[in-house]
Amino acid sequence: MNILSVDNERPALNILNRAILEAVPGVELHSFTRSSEAVAEVRDKGFRPDVAFLDIEMPGMTGLDLASVIKITYPAVNIVFVTGFSQYALDALAQRPSGYVMKPATKEKIFEELKNLRNPPARADAAKPIFVRCFGSFDVFVNGRPVQFIRAKSKELLAYLVDRRGAGCSAAEAASILWEDGVYDRSRQKQFSVIRSDLIKSLVQSDAQSILAKEHDALSVRPDTFDCDYYMALAGDSVAVNKFLGEYMLPYTWAEFTTGALAARYGIS
Repeated sequence: MNILSVDNERPALNILNRAILEAVPGVELHSFTRSSEAVAEVRDKGFRPDVAFLDIEMPGMTGLDLASVIKITYPAVNIVFVTGFSQYALDALAQRPSGYVMKPATKEKIFEELKNLRNPPARADAAKPIFVRCFGSFDVFVNGRPVQFIRAKSKELLAYLVDRRGAGCSAAEAASILWEDGVYDRSRQKQFSVIRSDLIKSLVQSDAQSILAKEHDALSVRPDTFDCDYYMALAGDSVAVNKFLGEYMLPYTWAEFTTGALAARYGIS
């Protein structure tokens, strides 16, 4: 998702940007303190915002004026006005905005607006053949067909790597997740080696090996090689967000921390 943010007051813009990045960490954010710079970014440099968060009261070209200019170039842009003055609401409505945020901006306010955009942006990566489902039970699909894992712990290992979103994981750390007894002796190392090998075999058999990265003793996933409802939700995809009903990566107990964080983020008790 591409987001444009404009506010002539740098402290207010910093608060807005922080709220946006906390609400949707994976977005491309272009930020300006001058409306003229925002216009140049859109008109001359070709930046195509899916959402534009615009302060209303700015010197020279106001947020209302800026919205008109941006919509000429990109009629489907979602305009969200940000202001500390409620009396501008009626003027803002004339622009048929997607939303309206009162200052100070917070991640909760931003996320609520992104969940209810007038024109939800299309997912650029929707055509990827590999899809990883995290909401509810964990499963991996290739062209709609589920990957069959040789061992349950191989599947759990991949689930943990997906939860880490591309961060590397050593064999010792992964073993401590798969077996909670804290033992990592020679016998356990051999067990983990079998689990790791079977995971690779399972992915190769389904032509999904591209999602796994191996470097020395560490394993990780390549997030750019597959679609994932969890990743899409974090990026602000409203369709993915609505699929989260309070359950994440069942039945893995180590996933409870992420489940709680998602529930808090999306207001699910």
